[in-house]
Amino acid sequence: MTEDVVSLVGVQKRFGSVVALDGVTLGFARGTFTAVMGPSGSGKSTLLQAAAGLERPSAGAVHVAGVDLGSLNETGLTLLRRERIGFVFQAFNLLSSLSAEQNVALPLRLAGKRPAKKDVRAVLAAVGLADRARHRPAELSGGQQQRVAIARAIITRPDVLFADEPTGALDSRTGREVLGLLRSMVDGQGQTVVMVTHDPFAAAHADRVVFLADGRVVAEMTGPTPQAVAERMTDLETAGV
Repeated sequence: MTEDVVSLVGVQKRFGSVVALDGVTLGFARGTFTAVMGPSGSGKSTLLQAAAGLERPSAGAVHVAGVDLGSLNETGLTLLRRERIGFVFQAFNLLSSLSAEQNVALPLRLAGKRPAKKDVRAVLAAVGLADRARHRPAELSGGQQQRVAIARAIITRPDVLFADEPTGALDSRTGREVLGLLRSMVDGQGQTVVMVTHDPFAAAHADRVVFLADGRVVAEMTGPTPQAVAERMTDLETAGV
């Protein structure tokens, strides 16, 4: 049986009187690509933040790579996120004064490690930017900047890569290239990817799509197609479930 790198059991998250997650039980297996979708306010981003240890659940348990996040203090959570989890966001969040290779090396430097140039160059080569190592963000296209952000996220060899709308700021062609890169990381390197998206085309690159509504998992789909995902999203948005 495939090991779950991330598991949530009965996870609830409240913000005052608002229930953002309502008893979510979900697992993300090693070496798989999962897309998380749902109408606005369905709890997608809160799910990602809880799974990544950025938000502590009000109830329930979250495990990442066999570690119960509830057993960790803030320092422990910070160390786990730094060493075991990668993040990619819609905003590239690169430091404009640093070159691509310096941005990629930053997580290691923040962890007090001296990054090996060959390792940094190897990760940049893996995302197709071997010839852009010394370029700063302003000298790179949006798609290239997102590739640098992905390289930065995987330089620590994380157990799981969380991506929150990673193609939201990109044009369709560049978005396809980034999605293809994520897909190849899963297929070729066994990377585990969990991606929040609103785009049925993006979701179709995943092995599985998890649909949320009102903070609950209401459906799952394997082998998704853009049309099937779009139809399910339409049903959720019009029917409320």
